Amino acid sequence: MASVSVSSDTTPGRTRARQRARDWAEIQERMLVPLYEAVYQRLEVGPASSVLGLGCRSGLALLLAAARGAEVVGLEPEAELRSLAQDRSLRVLGDVYRELAPADSAAARLPGHSLVTAFEHLSCAADPQALVRDAARLTVPGGWVALATWGPPERCQSAGVLRVAMRLADPLLRVRYAPFTLSEPGAVEELVARAGLRLGGGGRVCCPFAYPDLDSAVRGLLSTGVFDPAVDYSGERQAAKEITEALHPYLRADGSVRMENVFRYTLAERVR
Repeated sequence: MASVSVSSDTTPGRTRARQRARDWAEIQERMLVPLYEAVYQRLEVGPASSVLGLGCRSGLALLLAAARGAEVVGLEPEAELRSLAQDRSLRVLGDVYRELAPADSAAARLPGHSLVTAFEHLSCAADPQALVRDAARLTVPGGWVALATWGPPERCQSAGVLRVAMRLADPLLRVRYAPFTLSEPGAVEELVARAGLRLGGGGRVCCPFAYPDLDSAVRGLLSTGVFDPAVDYSGERQAAKEITEALHPYLRADGSVRMENVFRYTLAERVR
């Protein structure tokens, strides 16, 4: 969970990252509120809860937990997203090991939380197994890890749009950024078992992606990070063009766009 280095504020890449962060916070983040709330309700998150959000992005999930009375902290390696979360008066760190633990402390002695979440980060993590192991280490015994993934592709109308990300990415990176890899039966359960956690149930939640117009839809989808390899390899103009084309089946008479999607969450308990 190392923090990411970023280049000068004047680079085109940094400018694009700032715009993507704003688009996430203003357009896309709210689409996953039903998922956040389903997990918090299931685990009865409240004043006795300590919640750590891994890959918390601009922090809406943490805000909802804090509104329930929970103590919250987040980890977000992307500087632009982390800045937006901090603007919301959230404590969000770039490197959880460096900033939460004293320099001479062992990882086993890191402060633990009653709930550690990976709502957006798991499906695009370079090493999902390492992320789940980190989540387990940061959870107190008797606490919970909540992992979220896309549901089955046949239940997600956005699946066709997400295939654009795969098609336009560098062929060597396509497997790494396949958003539905962990939607396959048993995939998350295997990660949980290898991390030494005990499965504790889960559920599926409807999270429609609804936008007022095509432009907002394209900007919102580009902000998810799923399309970053496609933009890097094929260019932003080509990625936006093909996303727009893939969205046309979901364009409504009033110009709005709506896609029905299902997300899955898996709960796992740290028993020792």
